[in-house]
Amino acid sequence: MTALPGETPGTVGTDTPQDAVSPPETGAEGPEHAEAPDGPDVPDASEDTEPSGTPADVEDDAEGDAEGDAEDGTAEATADAATADAAPAAELSEAQAELAAQRELRERIEKRKSEKAAPIAAGTGLSGTAADLLAAVRAVESGEKAGTAFFDRPAAPPASRRPEQAAKPSRAPAPGAAPAARAATPEVLDAVRAVLTEGGAPEALARPAAGALGEQAAELLRTDPWQLLAVPGVRPEQADGFARALLGADCGPDDGRRTAALVGWVLERAALRGHTALDAETVRAALAERAVGDPEAAVRDAVEEGVALLFQEDDEPAPDDTGAEDGEADGAGLAEEADAAREPVQVLLGLDRYALAEESLADGLARLANACEKADDWAEAAAAAPGPSAAELIRAAAAAGLVAHSGGEAARAEPAALIAAARGLGLRALGATHSEDGRHRLAAATGDPDTAVTLAGLLSGAQGPGRDEDGALALDLLVVLDAPQLDVEGAAVLVEALADGARLVLSGDPGVLGSAGAGRVFADVLASHACPQVVSRTPDPGPIGELVSGIGIGELHQVDAPGKEVVIVPVRDAGEAVHRTVQLVADSVPRAFSIPAEETQVITVGHGGSAGTRALNEALKQRLNPGPGRFGGFDPGDRVVHVPAPGRAVPGVVRSADAEGLRLDCGGVPVVVPQERVESSVRHGWALSAHQAAGMRWPAAVVVLPGDAAQGLSRPWVYTAFGRGERHLSVVHGVDQALPHAVAQVPAQERTTRLRALLEALPTPDASS
Repeated sequence: MTALPGETPGTVGTDTPQDAVSPPETGAEGPEHAEAPDGPDVPDASEDTEPSGTPADVEDDAEGDAEGDAEDGTAEATADAATADAAPAAELSEAQAELAAQRELRERIEKRKSEKAAPIAAGTGLSGTAADLLAAVRAVESGEKAGTAFFDRPAAPPASRRPEQAAKPSRAPAPGAAPAARAATPEVLDAVRAVLTEGGAPEALARPAAGALGEQAAELLRTDPWQLLAVPGVRPEQADGFARALLGADCGPDDGRRTAALVGWVLERAALRGHTALDAETVRAALAERAVGDPEAAVRDAVEEGVALLFQEDDEPAPDDTGAEDGEADGAGLAEEADAAREPVQVLLGLDRYALAEESLADGLARLANACEKADDWAEAAAAAPGPSAAELIRAAAAAGLVAHSGGEAARAEPAALIAAARGLGLRALGATHSEDGRHRLAAATGDPDTAVTLAGLLSGAQGPGRDEDGALALDLLVVLDAPQLDVEGAAVLVEALADGARLVLSGDPGVLGSAGAGRVFADVLASHACPQVVSRTPDPGPIGELVSGIGIGELHQVDAPGKEVVIVPVRDAGEAVHRTVQLVADSVPRAFSIPAEETQVITVGHGGSAGTRALNEALKQRLNPGPGRFGGFDPGDRVVHVPAPGRAVPGVVRSADAEGLRLDCGGVPVVVPQERVESSVRHGWALSAHQAAGMRWPAAVVVLPGDAAQGLSRPWVYTAFGRGERHLSVVHGVDQALPHAVAQVPAQERTTRLRALLEALPTPDASS
């Protein structure tokens, strides 16, 4: 690897001298810094909810980045809910269409679930308190008894229980549970403002609170002040202060209202990190850290009240000891050995929205796998495939309704060949991607722009064939590229929209970062072996492909780059990292490769910090498109990233602004962002996080690794970031040996999900039948 003209050459992982890293920021951004031990110091609704980029807050393993991106979307979704009354019913935005689709799915799932004769299936290997918890949940779900009837231990003292109210309103959903968009009337907003003012909270929280809690928001907040945790960005300390201002001495750390809200808050925070469930012991430990005196009782009460659902992973049955012939003693001994050898049963807690989505997704995938009939007329298409991996994929799709295909960037040609083959057979075949950039690349690979859509466009009806008379997508074959970017709720909506007999192919690179939303759909499908799997044998070409392929197996090699395709730029501190990045984007890369600045993407570890996306975007704007920011901080020509829905980041360029809002060009698609949503859903986009950049590629990429980014590095993060450049990759390197260490020894953090176990429990279709 060589340096660009005018740059200092270096090698990956060498001992580069560094000055002292700038002191970390002290949390001056977002609600993380707000402390409210004695008062209701609730953040303003406009405050940023991303984690900062300091060593303490930068992604621990690249998952914190997803949390920040997801929180961006959560705040924007709250704004959607608050402004839905202003949107004409006939012209739903893309985000509102997605939310409507999710609501429709949840209603369908709830109806299906209520028709089941039995409660959620669980194993029989539980014992002790875990068995009591499971029995309580089953009884509560069936409506037979209260959960506390199954516990040997005494009920919690009255002081820690939720006090009875004379006219107690119905309980609101768990905090952050993606409420449906509600139009808040002026009367509702006035009532909420009055309660917020009485509790010392900003009036600016009135609209998001009303959107989250509905028409009963004021009454709920007055009787249960901890429901304020349903507003994105509000932390337990701030809700505690609000509660003390309203309730005075009538509340305490073990108040049942507080503990129930905390359980929901802990689970929702876990969802922002990708988990669809948490180990019950983890939840109890988190409650103990929040001064809850009896975390076990708090978890039990939360389950009883429906704040969370309880599950267990099925364990293997104990070995049969009936064959012992040496007397009862020997039989008892074998039983004891079996109990000792049995793995402990994991008890999980989860929010109902993710539990229902995972169950619906598992059922839907099984439906597709079992409903599809073999096709014998694909042999000729497979024989004409451009390569052996493409032929294997075509044969697998002919024989199965659900197929998983994995490979790198070059392997995208194989799904393209499958789509072309299926359309040649007269089937309604389509490919869906995570981004507009991916859609353009897929259309180029198939040679037909009508073969490629984005997932958001397909589900909203803005792209694709639309729905048939039964409401299902009018498709015979759907290939989903960038499958690792699928979160469990989006995947459930998609699978629910496919008709019986349709084929689904999930294709992606398992080495990249996971979805910004909760779940690990692609990884769970692969791990469960619930369907045929095709692994591409097509390597990514060139020095960048060689470098990324090595990273995928935990090796960081120096590669030959005679055309300066890969360049390492060592830096000593964050200030130099910012300076070098601007120099690369504005001067060096355009001069050496004739790649203009607008086609070079900067990628960094976190949003905050002295070399995070905010600092880099500010410096790049000053150099590339200086201006007063007269349109809500933006000027025509600014590169931006738009967050139309939680977990989605869409790059674009500002074109203009008028009374309707900020006008963007997002990959050739015009987008108008209403004025009231600009602050929460639009950010400058010369620099992105790796999660925001996943699923997209640019002619050149500049990956910035300042010294304080070391804790945020992992193999999937490096793999994802380094693979975003097509022709050139510059690495602004200030993390010394942390980079090779992350590649070799820091794998992706495992997300706790239930989908794999659900898929493994389903009958597998016989491929030979």
